[in-house]
Amino acid sequence: MRVVIAEDLALLRDGLIRLLGAYGFEVVGAVDNGADLREALLSHRPDVAVVDVRLPPSFTDEGLRAAIAARAEVPGLPVLVLSQHVEQLYARELLSDRRGGVGYLLKDRVSTVAEFVDAVRRVAAGGTAMDPEVVSQLLARNAGVPTRALTPREREVLALMAEGRSNAAIAGRLFVTDKAIGKHINNIFNKLGLPQSEDDNRRVLAVLAFLNA
Repeated sequence: MRVVIAEDLALLRDGLIRLLGAYGFEVVGAVDNGADLREALLSHRPDVAVVDVRLPPSFTDEGLRAAIAARAEVPGLPVLVLSQHVEQLYARELLSDRRGGVGYLLKDRVSTVAEFVDAVRRVAAGGTAMDPEVVSQLLARNAGVPTRALTPREREVLALMAEGRSNAAIAGRLFVTDKAIGKHINNIFNKLGLPQSEDDNRRVLAVLAFLNA
């Protein structure tokens, strides 16, 4: 699996290269600024990009903006944001593109290597990997929209889906059966107007609809 990394801190960038290499990933590009990131994404077209938000020269949002620009030219390019900050505006723009996997993790809240590697693989496969704190901050900006029709339990289930949890994991978290979670998720799909489709990942679309209305 081919990966491009964007991280301005040399030690962390080298650490990510070594870590991902040890787990069978091929790091085809590792850059430290937004301009080089966009070029690397367009030239390598990796299976997944691991991107910091704040890169030189201004250390504001260059990483996210470069990733969004690359996705405009390579639709569906999977992007996993790995940052210390939640950048609301561009995070919402990234998540609003329903093509390809997306994720947003906070560096200081990744507790294990296995958790991080699983998130990279999940995003590369077209899924989502969202830190609960990121979800919480995005939901605070989107309270009640577009999910007024959802019950409190359905909103809770959908928030856990946004974190990338499986049905079994959600059931364990909420102390209910897998069957009950399946019913909640079907209700969520129906209320968000997401009919069954062989082409669309309704789970991902539901999460994105929830976070980006």
